[in-house]
Amino acid sequence: MVAERSALANNLVSCITLPTVAPGAWMATKSAQIDSTVEIVTPENIAFHYQVAGPFRRFPAYLLDLLIRSGLITLVVIVLGFAGALTGMGGIMTAGILMLLFVTEWFYGGVFETWMNGQTPGKWILGIRVLSTDGQPINGLQATLRNILRAVDMFPPILGMCSIGLLSMTLTRRYQRLGDIVCGTIVVVEERKWLTGVAKMDDARVAQLASYIPADYRVSRTLAKTLAAYVDRRRFFSIPRRREVARHLAEPLLAQFGFPLDTSYDLLLCALYYRTFVADRGNEERGASAIGTSPFSPSAPVNAPAETPANPFDIIPTQTGN
Repeated sequence: MVAERSALANNLVSCITLPTVAPGAWMATKSAQIDSTVEIVTPENIAFHYQVAGPFRRFPAYLLDLLIRSGLITLVVIVLGFAGALTGMGGIMTAGILMLLFVTEWFYGGVFETWMNGQTPGKWILGIRVLSTDGQPINGLQATLRNILRAVDMFPPILGMCSIGLLSMTLTRRYQRLGDIVCGTIVVVEERKWLTGVAKMDDARVAQLASYIPADYRVSRTLAKTLAAYVDRRRFFSIPRRREVARHLAEPLLAQFGFPLDTSYDLLLCALYYRTFVADRGNEERGASAIGTSPFSPSAPVNAPAETPANPFDIIPTQTGN
């Protein structure tokens, strides 16, 4: 059963992410990325492909963080040096400087990666992020430990390079240094483009159905990414193809929400997308009250083609926004 669900999830993601290019061009693109792309199956049994960040992308991020740390330390040393000279408390100021050096050296990366969800300022600028190997955000322990273990990765310091860490990254498919292997983490190129735009929803039933989704339901990061990918790609699918693709994700949601089994799979995913990225819940509730008709009712207002059957949720809606 688990294998079957995993296969269905793989089919879903393949349908969503398949580029609309000629077969030869697609194969060329896939071949160019095969060495740096890994597949991760999340706890929701949805597979995602991440581009793993290699040493040539991670090293500049490390240098940026080193520059930031050096600038911070230099500034504090100057301030404390002047304060020590003026107050005659040079010993205390020196102790403060040594403490600052210790904290920034051992905890700079761990604190920022915990606070910034897997990123330091250098990683943020370079567009990379640390994730757990299961695709989930890292926790504070992972962030702190992987940065402390950098001392091991940097030994022996040959020509200023992280010898063991660099060797480990070249020998692992996910470019993991020892700290990553021990903590179960990977560094990936962050895909920011999937959050750059919000699809427009023209079908009135989308907002109507969204108001029936339980208010306490929270969409995970992986599910949100899947919804965004589906809504962005669905305009390229025929109506039967939409039903086929959406079914794998929508069927468990129908059971979880207690919706009728003949509810349109496509409409449900669009409604959940709308609730996640577009709608204000207060406006949804007012809209639902104003409409006054259940979207599960055959008499519900439908913005659909003339061939729509009596129950508007028996087919995939064709006028939901792209």
